[in-house]
Amino acid sequence: MTVAVLQFGGSNCDRDSVRALSHLGIDAERVWYEDGLPADTTGVMLPGGFSYGDYLRAGAMAAQAPVLDDVREAAADGVPVLGVCNGAQIGCEAGLTPGAFTTNQSARFQCERVHVRVENADTPWTRAYDEGDILELPIAHGEGRFEAGDDTYDRLVDEDRIFLRYCDGDGAVTDAANPNGSRGNVAGVLGDHETVAVMMPHPERATLPDLDGTDGAGLLRGFDAVAATQ
Repeated sequence: MTVAVLQFGGSNCDRDSVRALSHLGIDAERVWYEDGLPADTTGVMLPGGFSYGDYLRAGAMAAQAPVLDDVREAAADGVPVLGVCNGAQIGCEAGLTPGAFTTNQSARFQCERVHVRVENADTPWTRAYDEGDILELPIAHGEGRFEAGDDTYDRLVDEDRIFLRYCDGDGAVTDAANPNGSRGNVAGVLGDHETVAVMMPHPERATLPDLDGTDGAGLLRGFDAVAATQ
């Protein structure tokens, strides 16, 4: 399979993502958004960064690029799509997943390692883990607070589409363990199809052994997990 890691003006985690995926044996290449998705694309990753300087809203301008029409079409056909950090913001803005990411409750840029708890292990992105597993992953964002209306949030809960929540080192989901004020400590959500996911922490920064921790590797293996079922 070949994962297209989309680049926009201001993307800065595209090289990290390609390196992490390649380390796992997953073919990946950086793709400039104006070039569209290559014909052999079997996965899409929307990487972190600050597309277009986060003007208007984080991810809002990139979400209007024509390539997102291709991404939505691919997602509808079952192609795995993962949005990380700014890619999660783009994914929400483009309607790939419900809700929105907005300014951190602290109104500060948060750059630290956090714990997240696997809430749903029956997804391509979490099959390497068990429900309740605790992962340590880095975050680096100023607009990472997940928000959704009551009906939307209740639907996400009812449909088991919240697959990661911020927690403490013992797995307790508490306000103190919530780095940005996300509703319900949400760190990652699924789209209408479980093959589409967005998350605020950076799995690609917790995949290479020389970067102090590999808890994120299983999340990126979701691309392989989807390919194995097709």
